[in-house]
Amino acid sequence: MSVVGLALMVMLLGAVRADATAPGPVLVMGDSLSAGYGIDADAAWPRLLEARLREEGYRHSVINASISGETSAGGARRLPALLDEHTPALVIVALGANDGLRGFDVAEMRRNLAAMLHGARDAGAGVVLVRMRIPPNYGPRYTAAFESVFEDVAAASDTVLAPFMLERFAANREAFQRDGLHPVAAVQDDIVATLWPSIHAALEAAGETPAP
Repeated sequence: MSVVGLALMVMLLGAVRADATAPGPVLVMGDSLSAGYGIDADAAWPRLLEARLREEGYRHSVINASISGETSAGGARRLPALLDEHTPALVIVALGANDGLRGFDVAEMRRNLAAMLHGARDAGAGVVLVRMRIPPNYGPRYTAAFESVFEDVAAASDTVLAPFMLERFAANREAFQRDGLHPVAAVQDDIVATLWPSIHAALEAAGETPAP
């Protein structure tokens, strides 16, 4: 074998070893708020989260499995196959908004979210549940029942509960696209900043540490 061929083989073996020791990815299960609706996919907060992970010394990649219009039922159906395929170190569940906006049964949403959290835990992943909110015009009873689901499910499964991802700019009309629902690219960093303390806590709880 030539010297060049031997050098290439050494490089390839090194790459294989690096891949073998790379940590599992962070899997984001969300709806249009996470899928980057109306903006470039590279500007959506899950992609920016990957950059934040690198800045903090973590080597995890981010897989954005979010789908516009997704509900908790859809997420619960898709998650098992995604866990098998990607073996994530951390799963971020950011679903429920479409359940609420469509007036779906709160008890069913509770069951779906609980199934996702327990399924991720059973697969060996850390978990973050992102709190969701809906407009008050759905009535105080439904709104209160909807919002209580996130605290109850997180507490029952000992899961890190992250704040509402839009809370830093929810009152700022200029932070949203013309539909008034989906944030513009300029505030995606604010979403990462809002979620980061919870994501960091979940990574630590799962035994994930920054690279030395």
